[in-house]
Amino acid sequence: MKDVLTLVLGGGQGTRLYPLTKFRSKPAVPVGGKYRLIDIPLSNCIHSGLNHIYVLTQFNSVSLHHHIRSTYNFDVFGRGFVEILAAQQTFANGNWYQGTADAVRQNLRYIQQRDVSEVLILSGDQLYRMDFREMIEAHRQSGADVTIAAVPVHSRDAASLGIMRVDREGRVEGFLEKPQTEEELALVRTDPAWIDAHGIPSGGRDCLANMGIYLFNRKTLVDVLEKTDYRDFGREVFPASIRSRRVQMHLTDGYWEDIGTIRAFYEANLTLARKTPPFPLLAADAPVYSRARFLPPSRLDGVTVRGSLIADGCTIGEGTVIENSVIGLRCVIGSDVVVRNSILMGYDFYEEDNRGPGRRNGCPALGIGPGARIHQAIIDKNCAIGRNVQIVNSDQLDATDETEHAMICDGIVVVPKGATIPDGWAL
Repeated sequence: MKDVLTLVLGGGQGTRLYPLTKFRSKPAVPVGGKYRLIDIPLSNCIHSGLNHIYVLTQFNSVSLHHHIRSTYNFDVFGRGFVEILAAQQTFANGNWYQGTADAVRQNLRYIQQRDVSEVLILSGDQLYRMDFREMIEAHRQSGADVTIAAVPVHSRDAASLGIMRVDREGRVEGFLEKPQTEEELALVRTDPAWIDAHGIPSGGRDCLANMGIYLFNRKTLVDVLEKTDYRDFGREVFPASIRSRRVQMHLTDGYWEDIGTIRAFYEANLTLARKTPPFPLLAADAPVYSRARFLPPSRLDGVTVRGSLIADGCTIGEGTVIENSVIGLRCVIGSDVVVRNSILMGYDFYEEDNRGPGRRNGCPALGIGPGARIHQAIIDKNCAIGRNVQIVNSDQLDATDETEHAMICDGIVVVPKGATIPDGWAL
């Protein structure tokens, strides 16, 4: 594994995750109460023995940089690293990253100066657990120039994915981005029996979706990027490589979610709180790593909690009910609050003079005030929610409606980071 270099792509503006990306990049968005999305691919790498990692960043990257520097430090004897390659203007190139492939092209010198045989390219905003050693071994045995990870999906779910067609040996013969019609699906549909024969129960799934996980021979990657002006791996580099290179598919299974929209983010978080989640955070052999924080245990006083995750350092008052929700770090929740089907991302700090939901200069203190009702909502970090506030979307607003203190995205109320909502406000 020491011969493999990993590149994690930090993503663009993340407009579909706005306002969660108003002050941060997609990989820096909190998930599961105490993690960030970037922790998922980096943890997978560490468990796979991959510790030579570059993270390519550009948009709203300050918080992501801080998190990586504070979290991923290897000992001096292992010679591992997680380093940031921020977009920069140079004498050779005065442009910012123009796409995933262009981002790697602008950093080819870091790939060429290291003694590596393969380059693994990952996305920084996906939720999954994977041992990359299996993919790397299969790539080497097949003699492929490029290997793409794929997961079986039903054809009804293919319209938002890139779908591959393979031969009997798993070599990729065709690719179609987001097929919309039955005629298009017919071009890339796979016999479920083929999937079953390769050791993965198909369950009727008849399409192979590109997971956005690419393994290139270094020479192949450098050659493709130096001889073309392709900007995107999924839309340009990958389809072109099928025609001129040996592209192999690595079939895998299990939970995989691309956190590209508010709805996807919301649902993925709430599934983590299930009794038997599809992506279990409790995995003794493959924990999700994150920043070490020295916080006290959470304190609950007369609280009813059902099907929820509660992170460290929280204080929750008497009579509060929390159901099917994710409560992040340092949340201070007053008495008689109801939180249902919601995500509270937590706080980066405690208020110095008051850890309870009190007052500050006539405004609500950080936290959730007594008597508040929160339903089907995402409360971003460091928000001050006043007494008896009602965040329940009672008017059933949808699409991207925006109010004074919140946005409606896919029917979900999103309160932006650092918002202050006065007593009695209702939505």
